[in-house]
Amino acid sequence: MIGLPAGTRIWLAAGITDMRAGMNGLAAKVDSALKENPYSGHVFVFRGRRGDMIKVLWWTGDGLCLLAKRLEKGRFVWPQASSGSVTLSQAQLSMLLEGIDWRRPERTWQPTLAL
Repeated sequence: MIGLPAGTRIWLAAGITDMRAGMNGLAAKVDSALKENPYSGHVFVFRGRRGDMIKVLWWTGDGLCLLAKRLEKGRFVWPQASSGSVTLSQAQLSMLLEGIDWRRPERTWQPTLAL
C-alpha cells in the first residue's frame, strides 16, 4: 500500500465506470460527476462493470498517478448506490485493494475473558 499523507480523503465513485478511461477521462469524471477537484491530493477509486477491476486516481503534487488492479478471482465490494461517492479510511482502502469486504470486516478471534 502506498503511504498517503495525513488528511488525504479517499473517495469511491459509486456506480459503474468505463474502464477504458485514462487519466484525463477519470479526472473529468471527478470534476463533473463527483464535484471534486481531481488535483486536490485526494484519492479517487473507480470500478468497472464486471467488478473485477478498479482504477485509482491520485494527484501527488507533481503529477497525476493512475493505478489499476484486476482480481483474478472474485469481485471488488462496492456500494449499492448508482451515483455519488462514498468516503473510506486508509484501512478500508487497503481491505478493498485486497478484495476483502471493507463494509463488515470480521476479527479472526473474539476475546472470551476480560481480565
